[in-house]
Amino acid sequence: MKPFEILSSLPQWSGLGPDDIVDSPAFAMPCRFGEESVSLVLGATHPADTIQLSIQLEGEPHVLSLARSSRFKELDAIWDSRADVPEPILLALVEKDAGPLLQLVENVVRRQLKLIGLAAGAESPDARTLFAQVDDVVFSLTRSATVTAAIGNLRNLDLTHESIRSVTLPALTEYTAFSLTPSDASGLSIGDAVLLPEMGTVPARIVVDGRFVLDANGVSRYNAGDLVYVFDATEKDITLGDLFDVAETPRAVEATPSGTLRLVAGNKTLATGRLDRLGDQPAFIVEAPDSSR
Repeated sequence: MKPFEILSSLPQWSGLGPDDIVDSPAFAMPCRFGEESVSLVLGATHPADTIQLSIQLEGEPHVLSLARSSRFKELDAIWDSRADVPEPILLALVEKDAGPLLQLVENVVRRQLKLIGLAAGAESPDARTLFAQVDDVVFSLTRSATVTAAIGNLRNLDLTHESIRSVTLPALTEYTAFSLTPSDASGLSIGDAVLLPEMGTVPARIVVDGRFVLDANGVSRYNAGDLVYVFDATEKDITLGDLFDVAETPRAVEATPSGTLRLVAGNKTLATGRLDRLGDQPAFIVEAPDSSR
């Protein structure tokens, strides 16, 4: 599995709506600014000194505000005296200098943009405004369901962002698996020894959140199947970042059983116990069978 497949398999992420995604600190939408590959990020501090433009996105009215930027050379040259520039000339300079940005907005929203004129009145920094930055250009766009639906896609989250990588999931070490008849499973008693001939000869695996298995092949979906599994009884945490790293660069799991172990079938613990030896064979010694049987 790739990192995005892992993220989209988790309900807390796959269930996010467009607004939740847009409001995430990890939002970073890949896009094109002219000939450049850039990321559109939100939450920029927006300067008070802006050119406010009235635009339409396929008929839906919006205000697009541009901050001063050396990238807009001709606009930058007349910025301080722009109040004296006739509106048609100022709009022509906007279309010429900021054309790549207007095209970027049109592309990310996936609606044709039409420049109407200068917007009247001051822009208020409220929840209906998206403050954004792309490269060295800062701008804002009034927010609507149309805009958030277009950009609020899970794929627009930066999986390297700490707000995602630091999220933890429960993990258990799985040491081996074997077949056990239902009658043997139901008859386990204190002191019983269950032989584990493959213990130590097969690599350990990490089962994460009951959804993924981490081993030398990377990360894959977990399927408990019909076997009985030997797990470490102590649950540990693993970060999404670590899980992503193993998905990208698989590595073997190094783990040695110590302390209490569990015999598990499906989602049910059959018994807890310890690892010992019976003759020359490793064995699971039952210390506490499942009391619900």
